[in-house]
Amino acid sequence: MKKWGVLTVCLILAGSLLAGCGGKNADQASVSDNGGSKTEKTVVLGTSADFPPYEFHKMLDGKDQIVGFDIEIAKQIAADMGAKLEVKDMDFDALLSELSSGRVDFVISGMTPDENRKKEVDFSNNYYKAQQAVVVREADKDKYKTMKSLEGVSFGIQTGSIQEDIAKSIPGAKITGLGKINDIIMQLNSNRVDASIMEKPVAEAFLKNVKGLAIADVVPEYKEDGYAIGIKKGNTELVEQINKTLDRLKAENKIDKFVSEASELVAK
Repeated sequence: MKKWGVLTVCLILAGSLLAGCGGKNADQASVSDNGGSKTEKTVVLGTSADFPPYEFHKMLDGKDQIVGFDIEIAKQIAADMGAKLEVKDMDFDALLSELSSGRVDFVISGMTPDENRKKEVDFSNNYYKAQQAVVVREADKDKYKTMKSLEGVSFGIQTGSIQEDIAKSIPGAKITGLGKINDIIMQLNSNRVDASIMEKPVAEAFLKNVKGLAIADVVPEYKEDGYAIGIKKGNTELVEQINKTLDRLKAENKIDKFVSEASELVAK
C-alpha cells in the first residue's frame, strides 16, 4: 500500500509539472480558481421571458436569445459589478421563491414592489412605470368601455401578477391562472377566455404579431408605484449597487432608449 501511495504522489507531481508547462490557455487561467488565479464573478438574473418588450425570446444570428429592455438593464448591472450575466428563464410565479432560495441573485420581470412581495424580498428603486390594458378579441372590442362592463367576464391572467389582483377585484370575474403570456393569448384566440389584463407595452407588443386581438377602451383601475428589481432580503450591498446603476441609467436617459429599442425589436 505504501509503495502504491508513493507512486500515486509521483504521478500527481508529474501531472502538475506538465500542466505548468502550458496545460492551460490564458482564457482558462483567467476564470480558474486553482493556483490563486482570478475567478470571474457571475451574477444570475431570474426572469420570465414571455413579456415583450420587457423580456422575451428572439432568434438573432440563428440563435434563440432572451432580449428586452429589462435584460439590457441587467447587463448594465452586471457590467458595473465587473461580472458575467447569466439569465435563468422561468414562470413568473416561481421568481420570488428562486430569489429567496439564493438560486438567482436578482429578479427583473416587470415586477411591482407591492406590500406582499416586500415581505419576501427587498426591492431596488423603481425604474419604470406603465399603464394597464385589457386585451380582447377584436370583434368584442366595443363591448368593454368601463370597469362595470368587465363584471362577470372570464379572464386569462398570469399567475402571481399584479394583473391577477386587478382581476380579483372585479365582481364576478372568472379567472384562469396561467404561467405564460403566450398561453393567455392562445386561450383568447380559442375563445376559452374573453379577456386578459396586461401591461400596455406588453399588449401592444403581442398585438403587432397576433391577429384578431385588440386593446379595449376600458383602462383598469389600479394604483401602482411602477417596477423595481427584486433582491434577496437582507442583501443591502446588492440593493445599493443596483440603485447606483439605475441612477446612472436614468441620468443618461438610457432606460427610455432601451424601451424604444426593445419595442422595435419585437416587431422585427
